[in-house]
Amino acid sequence: MRLTLTAAAIMLFSAQANASIEQQLTQCAATADKLERLICYDNLAASIKGTTATIDTQTAPVGVAAVVAAPTVAVVASAPAVPAVPAVPAVPAVPAVPAANIEDNFGMEAKRVQENTVDKIYLEVSSISEDPYGAIKMTFTNGQVWKQTEGRKFSLKQGEKVYIEKAALGSFLMGTDSRNALVRVKRLK
Repeated sequence: MRLTLTAAAIMLFSAQANASIEQQLTQCAATADKLERLICYDNLAASIKGTTATIDTQTAPVGVAAVVAAPTVAVVASAPAVPAVPAVPAVPAVPAVPAANIEDNFGMEAKRVQENTVDKIYLEVSSISEDPYGAIKMTFTNGQVWKQTEGRKFSLKQGEKVYIEKAALGSFLMGTDSRNALVRVKRLK
């Protein structure tokens, strides 16, 4: 009798929880902003984290059982009480920013990122070596080591001042102010 009542209570609660989760999933899916949608899904996952999977035979297709989340119910006769660990939020809270400030800064994100980066540095060559394929490897006075990635010949002398600048798709170009030639390089150290 007790087992039957427990099973009936679980099924009733499972149906209500399933309907609630479906509504929340529908609300998350209807969110247009990608970040807000992700936060919605993360919050939903965090709210059902303490659940286990059960089979919903009413909505499952014939021969296939649908797995849905339902609360865990356990009957323990004389277990010692264990203090509950507080849940840590899955997503850190974002500080509230006034809507007017957000609108004023719209379109300026890329410009701010560019303001905080360096596009070109000047370095002095400390030593030069060449690999078997003819590509040069430069060590600079600040300890950085760069290597030529193109097969073109690029002559360089020890003590010469060069610059390295950002190029397309995360690559870098090296050159000197005294000539127009540039060569593609990558940093080793």
